[in-house]
Amino acid sequence: MITFKDVAAARARIRSQIYLSPCAYSETISRMTGSRVLFKLENLQMTGSFKERGALNRLLTMDRGEAERGVVAASAGNHGMAVAFHSRRLGIPSTIVMPVHAPLIKATWVQRYGAKTVLHGADYDAAFEEAQRISNEEGLTLIHSFDDPWVTAGQGTLGIELHEQNPDLDAVIVPVGGGGLIGGVALALKELNPRIRVIGVQAEQLAAMKAALDKGEVVQLPAATTIADGISVRAVGETPFRLAQKYVDEIVTVNEGEIANAVLLLLEIEKTVAEGAAAVPLAALVNRKVLLDGKKAALLVSGGNIDVNLISRIIEKGLIQDGRLTQLSVTLADQPGSLARLTERLAKERANILQIQHVRGFGEIGIRETQVELVLETTGRDHIRRIHEALSAEGFRIVARPS
Repeated sequence: MITFKDVAAARARIRSQIYLSPCAYSETISRMTGSRVLFKLENLQMTGSFKERGALNRLLTMDRGEAERGVVAASAGNHGMAVAFHSRRLGIPSTIVMPVHAPLIKATWVQRYGAKTVLHGADYDAAFEEAQRISNEEGLTLIHSFDDPWVTAGQGTLGIELHEQNPDLDAVIVPVGGGGLIGGVALALKELNPRIRVIGVQAEQLAAMKAALDKGEVVQLPAATTIADGISVRAVGETPFRLAQKYVDEIVTVNEGEIANAVLLLLEIEKTVAEGAAAVPLAALVNRKVLLDGKKAALLVSGGNIDVNLISRIIEKGLIQDGRLTQLSVTLADQPGSLARLTERLAKERANILQIQHVRGFGEIGIRETQVELVLETTGRDHIRRIHEALSAEGFRIVARPS
């Protein structure tokens, strides 16, 4: 178990080499959620995430012999980028093992930062096993992404910064994967302000910390995928788990649609690029998984390293979750003018048709009928409901119901 002294020592050690990220107030999100919301923008760090704090703190605690031999780390991306970047700055050789399907942007930047890159396995756990093997065979120091006291202490420096920037916070909401971030942050904040609530958020598919706290011990979850790849960890670390038991108030989960919509909200409202893992605190607050009405809360935007190729898919999923994209199947009489009447009615309802397709012969439609599949751009769920009501009033038979 680390102590507050370890976190304070880490702060002194890394302070001059880490960006003091802003903690910005959001009037729009505050009105939307009923809370006074601030965003701690760790996506503005040099490598795009909070992981620099723990990685640098660990590198600076190594002795000369360890530094000369070099380090190895397993990472889905952000930890590897942080280790690679600061290792190069400090003249330490580094090897980063990443899953085969790690986001391309993260694998590319690890290479650009000068690290030897090894792609191995389908997930973080397989990559970590390979990193352990390399560490044993080549005598490299293994820098764990979350189950390392020096790394956890480094992440805890975020808690000190938050308290200094906003000493009157009622709550902080933190993404949770392996637990290093929330363990360090919770330790620092609770020691500085015992009344503050520390709330963790995980993806439903891989809620390893929630499962561990419920059972009272670390558990290994089955493999799963999530757009929040930065927190897709099957088992939390022992050190973070013990800290969470002592200092964390609550762990909640959010689903894929809620995460995608939160990414979209941060893009549209805050003009902030956040990866899926970084958007889970907002997803929890917006979807009322956490109730902080009238409270002042800081949300940790933990990273912004998201593949451009993935952004468009996440935006589309977020628009669907928000009711601004919808699918509609309408059965028409297969005769001239029917389609024109449908599109005219949709135009009157100010629904923008993005895709349209005729289907004949499939499904439960009559010989003289046709089914039209549409994708519509709308303003929200109330707009979708009005469209359904208007089409039903015109005598159109709607097959698909509102999502």
